Amino acid sequence: MENRRKPAPPAATLDINCDCKEYMLDYLAHSFPVQLYEPFTDSEGNLASRPAFDADGNPILNREACRARDAMLERLAALPPVPGALDQIVQHFGSDAVAEVTGRSRRIVPRANSDGSVRFAVENRPASANIAETHAFMDDKKHILVFSEAGGTGRSYHADLGVKNQRRRVHYLLEAGWKADTAIQGFGRTNRTNQKQPPLFRPVSTDVKAQKRFISTIARRLDSLGAITRGQRQTGGQNMFSASDNLESFYARDALRQLYQLLVRGKIDGCSLGQFETATGLSLLDSDGGLKDELPPITTFLNRMLALTISMQNILFEAFEGLLTARVEGAIASGTYEMGLETLRAESFSVSDRKTIYTHPGTGAVTHLLTIERKDRIEPVVLERALAMAVDRDAELVINTRSGRAAVKLRARSLIDDDGGIHPRIRLVRPLEATNILAEAFATSHWEPVDRERFTEVWQAELADLPEFETSTLHMVSGLLLPIWRRLPNESTRVYRLQTDAGERVIGRKVSPAWVATVIEQDTASVVPADAWAMLCAGDAKLHLAEDQTLARVRAMNDWRIELTGFNDLGIERLKAMGLISEIVSWKLKLYIPTGAVGVDVLAKLLDRFPIQRIAARKAA
Repeated sequence: MENRRKPAPPAATLDINCDCKEYMLDYLAHSFPVQLYEPFTDSEGNLASRPAFDADGNPILNREACRARDAMLERLAALPPVPGALDQIVQHFGSDAVAEVTGRSRRIVPRANSDGSVRFAVENRPASANIAETHAFMDDKKHILVFSEAGGTGRSYHADLGVKNQRRRVHYLLEAGWKADTAIQGFGRTNRTNQKQPPLFRPVSTDVKAQKRFISTIARRLDSLGAITRGQRQTGGQNMFSASDNLESFYARDALRQLYQLLVRGKIDGCSLGQFETATGLSLLDSDGGLKDELPPITTFLNRMLALTISMQNILFEAFEGLLTARVEGAIASGTYEMGLETLRAESFSVSDRKTIYTHPGTGAVTHLLTIERKDRIEPVVLERALAMAVDRDAELVINTRSGRAAVKLRARSLIDDDGGIHPRIRLVRPLEATNILAEAFATSHWEPVDRERFTEVWQAELADLPEFETSTLHMVSGLLLPIWRRLPNESTRVYRLQTDAGERVIGRKVSPAWVATVIEQDTASVVPADAWAMLCAGDAKLHLAEDQTLARVRAMNDWRIELTGFNDLGIERLKAMGLISEIVSWKLKLYIPTGAVGVDVLAKLLDRFPIQRIAARKAA
């Protein structure tokens, strides 16, 4: 008898379900309401409902509901599997390029066949896999690292000076979850001491408005962390979040209360008070029909947003964020927004003058007034980036017909006033700045759309005129501050710190040149027109000239202008001959110094005829 071994059958292809579809199908099959209910009266006479059964005790089903359930089951079963974010990263870049430090003991990875096709295989991961993957990333063998909560404890992934991989880490925060402590701990894995360079954090979120609830929790915790780390707010958040990202701040609570008032008055388009209360289960009115004194807090409001439809989330969050943005921008503009201790950064800081303005009689501690020369590298928006911005929806290339300047017109978030009125805004991006203005003000301005060739010519000309560095002078009061705190400008108490080129660390309050002139009794004749012009344009000072005339920065026609007041009507023609511009506003003649490049020359002619008598500080630096 011939004993011959039969060839082994070919390996069967495994049909592995990698998503949570089975759980969804099971939940839908058993929880979809298909059973009929019948009304009945209980022993206390209350009308209620209960499941209906036939004579044999079988539940009575609604055929239409059964058909709807079966249709949903078929549709869900036909959907292709959606892998998780971790699997997508590993499968896209390949396990040879991705170091995975998680708690998974098995994973599905792509494998290349001999014919070039790709198949997926189950790969077992030993207990030592996380250590090996960490070493592979730090030794620069793998350039991508993915770690979860299980891999975010007890390990360091920063650009340590003692490892081979010292490149800058770009840290993406995906699926932040509810635990802000866990996210903060994860941030600390890539930002530690003895690192060559700090990481760049990139929180990732979708366009679902309610998902900002998770980002807000992390932003709030980072703000709290910064508040206890010697007042250094950027220590916690590293400027990763803006002021409007914290949806649980004082400004957010004030905006929410205003949103409630607008809902009661019916000022929110697309969402009435009844719709809001039905969708969220929150009640805003008391028994007398007025607004409750104790309204739902911000945390409750944000949690209820998660249960709303996407369209309803967009309506409510657009109104809420518009109110919040208006409050935050108003606080920043007025100087009342608390930023904590801020670090000033530049290419160079050098102390050019140091004066002692106060000595404590008991301890001998002194207060210094420092004059610091600052040098900043100018980093304008290059032409390629400006043209790339113009590809966005509603973007436009524009040029100011009066000044000849170019800008990219973009969309900006609208502002909502306390009465529910919506004020659309647009954003103008220029080579060195970006400003938001009201759409109605833009419509009446001198900005006009142009073609790509004309815009390129003007933008390149502006870039060519820019120097590589910009120098400026700032004044800081450092040392013993409490005894003279009341003498410092009271509009802002912001504290700054910097380090000079000589290694000296300075911490104190910035003050304006006008305040410096009043403190050290500087000779006004020594103030050159360029310095006086800088004071005026910054709004730091008001210049009192001869013959009771005054120069100050004012807001006119939605723009900052330098106005001369107290002039004699007999000398108007002479002032206009110097270069001042005359305009009639509210039936009153006003004179302004041009704010363009000729402004310094016009001011020099004016000061030559009417010298500065006194410099008064207008606001804090």
